[in-house]
Amino acid sequence: MSATAAATVADALAAARDAIAAAGSETPRLDAELLLAEAAGRRREQLAADPGAPVPPAAARVFGAMVRRRVAHEPVAYILGRRGFRRIELRTDRRALIPRPETELLVEVALDLAPRRVLDVGTGSGAVALAVADELPGAEVVAVETDPGALALAGENAAALGLAGRVELLHGPVAAATGRFDLALANLPYVADGDRRALPADVADWEPEAALFAGPDGLAVIRAVLAALKPGGSGPRCDAVALEVGIGQAEDVDALVRAAGYPDVATRADLAGIDRVVVGRR
Repeated sequence: MSATAAATVADALAAARDAIAAAGSETPRLDAELLLAEAAGRRREQLAADPGAPVPPAAARVFGAMVRRRVAHEPVAYILGRRGFRRIELRTDRRALIPRPETELLVEVALDLAPRRVLDVGTGSGAVALAVADELPGAEVVAVETDPGALALAGENAAALGLAGRVELLHGPVAAATGRFDLALANLPYVADGDRRALPADVADWEPEAALFAGPDGLAVIRAVLAALKPGGSGPRCDAVALEVGIGQAEDVDALVRAAGYPDVATRADLAGIDRVVVGRR
């Protein structure tokens, strides 16, 4: 039975779940529920409470189209056009990386350090900068981004959230920001070029390459940003930095952070126990 031909919520979800699972998704049930809730204009808990409810033909057609997109490995966040991050909801599309739960650690660092002036390097969709502005209303937030499409998306998110007046968006590298900052946050590309085949198709085939890959060891962009932040470098002075890193990169980034003039270094693990954020202070 196809998703569009299913007569009830239970039938639609079962058909979609099987198709999405066969395509290799690790979360087929969740994917199906999110897509059907969107197509039907209902909440997931409403669907669960009434599995025998009929799926209107118009909703079934929309749902079927969504399921076909998911089977083609398009991420659910791109299909829905939004993704939750901390307390905010962000518009998402292929102009920028999809915000991920582990990146919320950068916001937690900001909350702990309570900076007055914050720089978000490589802001992408604006997730980190906007979450910091939302949760630290007294902080001045500046965000830089080299990709014009991603920067435009960040601007759209800032406007939609009513935070356009709280976050200054700048086009360019870290050196586009001037002055002194208490803290620089950065979720930069950190996947090694040779690891492309190890990535899920949802990521490798859909999310922007420039936001993912960073040279033979995945650290080229991190090196460049830290070089700019060194005393006498091309970038602004930042009293502390917090960098998201990939699996197994924390030790190397620790050394890079120290070499950039941040001798007080600590590492924070994500919920999976992976060393995910390296924090350095002068």
